[in-house]
Amino acid sequence: MRVWRQSCAAIVLLCLCVYNALAAPTTNKQTERKINILNDSGSKFEIYWINPQTRAGVVMTPAAIMHGANFPLNSFVGHEFEVREFPSASTGLCKSEDQVCRTTLFEVSPGDEQTFTINKKFELIFVDDKVKAEEMASQIVRECKTKATTKLAESAGDAAKTQEAMDDLVQCVEGGVASSLAKANEELAFQASIRKGMAEQMENYTCVDLEMDTTPALENKRWRSDKDRKMRNVQILFNRPSSKIHVIENFISQEECDAMSEAAEPRLHQATVADGKGGSHFSEHRKALQAGIRVHWEKEKNGDKIAQLSRRVYDYTNHVLNLNIQEHGQEDLMSIQYFGRGQNDTEPDRYTPHCDGDCDGLKHKDGTRMATIVMYCTVPENGGHTNFRNANVHVKPKKGSGVFFSYMDPETKIMDNGFTEHSGCPVYEGEKKIVTQWIRYGVDAENPWDSLNTLGIKLSEVEE
Repeated sequence: MRVWRQSCAAIVLLCLCVYNALAAPTTNKQTERKINILNDSGSKFEIYWINPQTRAGVVMTPAAIMHGANFPLNSFVGHEFEVREFPSASTGLCKSEDQVCRTTLFEVSPGDEQTFTINKKFELIFVDDKVKAEEMASQIVRECKTKATTKLAESAGDAAKTQEAMDDLVQCVEGGVASSLAKANEELAFQASIRKGMAEQMENYTCVDLEMDTTPALENKRWRSDKDRKMRNVQILFNRPSSKIHVIENFISQEECDAMSEAAEPRLHQATVADGKGGSHFSEHRKALQAGIRVHWEKEKNGDKIAQLSRRVYDYTNHVLNLNIQEHGQEDLMSIQYFGRGQNDTEPDRYTPHCDGDCDGLKHKDGTRMATIVMYCTVPENGGHTNFRNANVHVKPKKGSGVFFSYMDPETKIMDNGFTEHSGCPVYEGEKKIVTQWIRYGVDAENPWDSLNTLGIKLSEVEE
């Protein structure tokens, strides 16, 4: 018994170390908190702040939050909110059994990284850094306890073997704690270095420096395509589990650019952006012409240039992420064109900072984007760089090169937390013509990309 109590005390102490190291708020002296509300209820809802004196609700959402959408909110510890289900536009009723609109309350806690998910029963699921740390500690103990229990059963009452089992239990927990702390400390150090680099080179994130070259590579590699067997140089500019940025030289040929340009010519139209409600709209933040080009895969075996290019995109994506991504159900290739009108143009063609997929650090939504390749066919005389401001990465366009960036951890399926946010810097002189492929995870022939809205929700499930 004494051995068991000592072992349990050691486990409790070690788990507290994990809890304190991973869960301690980074803003102990402040009460401001950024929270995220996820709608997984199947209905629309509104969010109200509850006045602590009058208990009256003040609406915080400019419009009803759709099923599948996220709503970020800046708040304070102790603030209370009410989520109110929004009735169907067609029936005027809600989806509860009695068709009465449901509500749920929540309060902002002292923890960081707070996420409030409203599920289909309109129940609240709360997660913050403390909950994550507790779950991590519990997982360590469960795994180690299972190993120790097996060894104890084999000891058959032998005191020496029992002691050995207890020692193994403590060592197991110590190893799990050390690994968790190492990961946490490495992440904190990495984020600190990123913030320092941003502070030192803030002027570079405004796309003002037209002479700025591509960020030096962390590592240089070579990749051989399975189809054309050509060896290509690859610059690794950023390398995190959920956020990778690569530049591949000679990724797209002139013949492939010509084929894309010819196919795009009659289809070019003003580019749009996602509107945050499942659709898209025109925006002053994105000034360009674009055309979606369908890939005729049946022509691939006959040497179709567009099919060959698209195959190379998926080959490289699988080379990096090892997810066995297939072409079935994927988006069309996109031809995008920007035009320069001189240095004095006050509204040049550009694309202001944005994320191609979710970049909130949350779980990937099935069927949504998780990687992009941008390929340069024509580069402008001035401007047109691609800038990843949060990653301290800048890419100067080079004819024929491709910029690959992924924003999902292929193992955990957790999305990037803002490092792959990027901008297409203003084009001042000349033309910028690119080919872009957005790659999705979770689509197939039966569930293609265009069966989903821009929030990743099946159109058949979206209430009109």
